[in-house]
Amino acid sequence: MTVRTIRVGFVGAGANSRRHHIPKLRAQPGIELVAVANRSKESAERVAREFGIARVYEDWRELARAGDIDAVCIGTWPNTHSEITRAVLEHGKHVLCEARMAMNVAEARAMLDAARRAPQLVAQLVPAPNTLEVDSTLQELLAEGYVGEVLAVEIQATQGRFVEPGEPLHWRQDAALSGLNVMSMGIWYEALLRWLGPARRLSAMTKIAVPRRKDATGAWQDVRVPDHVDILATLGGGLATLGGGAVAHLRFSTVTALAPPSEVWIFGTEGTLRIEADAKRLSGGRRGDKELREIPIPAERRIGWRVEEEFVNAIRGLEKITRTTFDDGVRYMEFTEAVAGSAASGQGVDVADL
Repeated sequence: MTVRTIRVGFVGAGANSRRHHIPKLRAQPGIELVAVANRSKESAERVAREFGIARVYEDWRELARAGDIDAVCIGTWPNTHSEITRAVLEHGKHVLCEARMAMNVAEARAMLDAARRAPQLVAQLVPAPNTLEVDSTLQELLAEGYVGEVLAVEIQATQGRFVEPGEPLHWRQDAALSGLNVMSMGIWYEALLRWLGPARRLSAMTKIAVPRRKDATGAWQDVRVPDHVDILATLGGGLATLGGGAVAHLRFSTVTALAPPSEVWIFGTEGTLRIEADAKRLSGGRRGDKELREIPIPAERRIGWRVEEEFVNAIRGLEKITRTTFDDGVRYMEFTEAVAGSAASGQGVDVADL
C-alpha cells in the first residue's frame, strides 16, 4: 500500500531528538526529513550531516513558514515551547513537542488554545516514559477493582546523589529556561493522571541545596528550581477513588543519595499495588495475602515507547493521540504551578482544572 509522504522538520535537535525522534521518525514508512534549525547554524549542520537532513535554517521561524514541511518536532528547552508550537500550528503544521510542556500554565493554555483552533492538525507532547510498559495493566487492574477503594498513594522518585556545590548550573536548574518545572515531577504526575485522575488540592515544601551556581558563561546565578520537593495532595475523579478521594504523598529529589530506586505504592481497601519504575515491574497483593507477588505482564501488553509511530499514525488518521495530549499537558502544568504556589506561600492550594 502506498502511503502519502509526510515531510518533517526539527526545531531543536538535542539528545532526546537525536536518540529518539529523528531516527524513529525516519524509520516510519513514508517519512522525509526535510529541515532542521538548532541553537546555532553549526550545530544544525552537524545534525543534518549525521542524519541526512536536507536543509538547515538559522531561524526556526523560517522552518515554521516553509511550504514543503507538513509536521514539526520541537526539541528545545521549555522556554520556547509555547511560542514555537503556536507558530507551527498557525502555519498549518502538525506538532510533536518535547515534554515539560511550557514554562507555566498560561503558556500551556495558549498552546492548547492554538491546538483547539486547528482541530485538523495533530498536537502531541512527548509522554512520560517511566511507566509506559506497565500502564495498561495497572489501569486495567484499577478499573477491575483490584485494590478496592484507593486510600493512599506514595510516589518516591529519586535521581539522588550527593550534592556537588561546584557543578555548573544545568538548564533544568535554570528557571529562565525551565520555568516552574521541577525535576521529574511533571512526568510522574502525568503517569498518576493516567491511573487515578487529577489532584484537587495540595501542600508542598521544597529545598534548594545550593542557592547559587555558575552558568555557562561563568556568571553566578541564583538557583530558583528546587532539588527536593515533598507534596501532600488529595486526589479525585479517578476510576477507583471513591469516598472523597485518596491522599497522595509525592517526593521528588536529586539530593537523596543512596536512596532506593523510584517506586509507586497504591494502597486500597482490598489490595496493594507496587510499581518499580527502573525494573518495569508491577507487583500486588490482596486481602488475605501475606506478601506481594509479581504480576506477570504479557509481552503484547508491554506497550513501551511508540511516540513517533503514534504521531505518524495520528497524522494519517489511523489512531488518536493518547501519549500525550495537550489537555493532559495543561493538567500537569496546573499541578506544577500549584506546587510552586504552595511552596512560596506555605499554604495549601487548590489545583486548577480545565
